[in-house]
Amino acid sequence: MPRRTLDNPIVLAVLGLLLEGSSHPHQMLAELRKRSDNHAAVITRGTLYNTVAALTEAGWIAPQGRERSGNRPERTVYALTRAGRDELVRRLDARIRTPQREFSQFLGAVTYLGALDPRRAEEALLERVRRLEERTAADEARLVAALAAGVPRLHVIEAEYALALARAETEWIGSVVDGIRTGALTWPPGAVASPVAPAAAPEPPTSLPTSSARKESST
Repeated sequence: MPRRTLDNPIVLAVLGLLLEGSSHPHQMLAELRKRSDNHAAVITRGTLYNTVAALTEAGWIAPQGRERSGNRPERTVYALTRAGRDELVRRLDARIRTPQREFSQFLGAVTYLGALDPRRAEEALLERVRRLEERTAADEARLVAALAAGVPRLHVIEAEYALALARAETEWIGSVVDGIRTGALTWPPGAVASPVAPAAAPEPPTSLPTSSARKESST
């Protein structure tokens, strides 16, 4: 198994999940996707199974038997080993201590904000703020509900962090929009974005629809 598999970002997530208890890969996949939008976007079945194989080969997790649910095939259940726990602690300690420059799609896009004209840049940023505020409100409601239900704060600390990042981003975007409106943020002369092409109108039908087709479309 290539060493780079152990550098996959989901290694930490899998080790952390198995710290909570033994699990089989199918259950791991469902749980990781449920807990994080980021994991849902990047984790595939193949990626997870390759990671589990690499962790087993490294001695960080070990099979603990097989279980069957209903008519489904048997699945191998894995548990965290002592070496795996030590590796989890080592990685957690290093990542919390050391800030990394993590590249996001928004950072890549905002790098070229000047390619938009000021009006379009303002519109795009305000649209992002609106969506961020909607998402933040929903996430905050879920966090409040979890805490009210007795979930320990430490168990949802990552949700607090995500909310803090979203609020900081919203505040920063607001300052950029203010800069655009007041002229404090200037654009080079003649910097005008190409107009967005309007959506193409549907071509008219070559013949009128039949009565049966009109009935189907009306339903």
